[in-house]
Amino acid sequence: MIHDEVLRSEWIVACASTTVQETPVQVLILGERVVLFRTADGVHAFRDICIHRGAALSLGCVQNNRLVCPYHGWEYAPDGSCVKIPQLPAGRPIPTKARAARFHCIEAYGFVWVNLGHGEAPLFSLPEYDDSAFRHVVWGPSRVSAKPPRIIENFLDVGHLSFVHEGFLGVRTHAEIGEYRVAEGEDGVLRSGEIEVYQPDPDGSGQSRYVYYIYEILGPLSVRFIKRDPLTGSRMTILLSIRPDDEQTSTAYGLISFDYETGMTDEQITGFQDMIFAQDKPIVENQRPEELPLDLQQELSLKCDGVSIAYRRYLARRRVTFGTA
Repeated sequence: MIHDEVLRSEWIVACASTTVQETPVQVLILGERVVLFRTADGVHAFRDICIHRGAALSLGCVQNNRLVCPYHGWEYAPDGSCVKIPQLPAGRPIPTKARAARFHCIEAYGFVWVNLGHGEAPLFSLPEYDDSAFRHVVWGPSRVSAKPPRIIENFLDVGHLSFVHEGFLGVRTHAEIGEYRVAEGEDGVLRSGEIEVYQPDPDGSGQSRYVYYIYEILGPLSVRFIKRDPLTGSRMTILLSIRPDDEQTSTAYGLISFDYETGMTDEQITGFQDMIFAQDKPIVENQRPEELPLDLQQELSLKCDGVSIAYRRYLARRRVTFGTA
């Protein structure tokens, strides 16, 4: 397991809500095998191990709102208590130690979120999710052989749009980034000012123009940007959240929201996002060091790197150790 107490106390994206249906699902979070299963009360998360003989509960099934172990048929209620052991004679009490290790679990924004710690911190807010003017598209999973801070910082890096995503999100002839500030809002979210970005086709109309990005740091593993088009007034937001699977692999998920007609199906939107993310993958998978340096003297930064600088300072202040140096 990965022993980062800060991240273990965070709400970590586990999977899309639609992934958890009738069959239990296993996910890896910080090196911990977690089983997700759905009952009439919602989605639940246990450590993926039966206390009896160590079988993976994710290989079992859900019957009568209970998770049934595939090995000996022990049945676990959503609170983790074992409520049936078929091998016990009638009337014999179930041992009090017969429990599954239960994790905090919630559904929000189209995803299942798991907290391996005490689950006390609230999940961040996405105001547009409850705004009827917005359409939402869930994206992911996308596996990356990189650690979360490098993936997150790439998302926050406005300077690479004109090069890694040239022709889609930027052009090299308009690579300049003006000055902006990053400040903490009253809601505790670190937020940049508007950053002017020249894009070849920001809304699918074929018209090149400047748009404005605002970046937000919602947590160590979750960030968001808001794109505003000054010509049409339209807005698009993308939430990126990273699940640390193990020491070497992460899984990315996103929520893409629009308050305008895109003329694209959900499949086309996620396909475009897959293409953009595929352009980023070889960059982040080959960055060295693999851990994000929190010492601002270790890598040369410019004023246009203000969001990534704020993110590094945020991780240092929160004392995140996994994926940092």
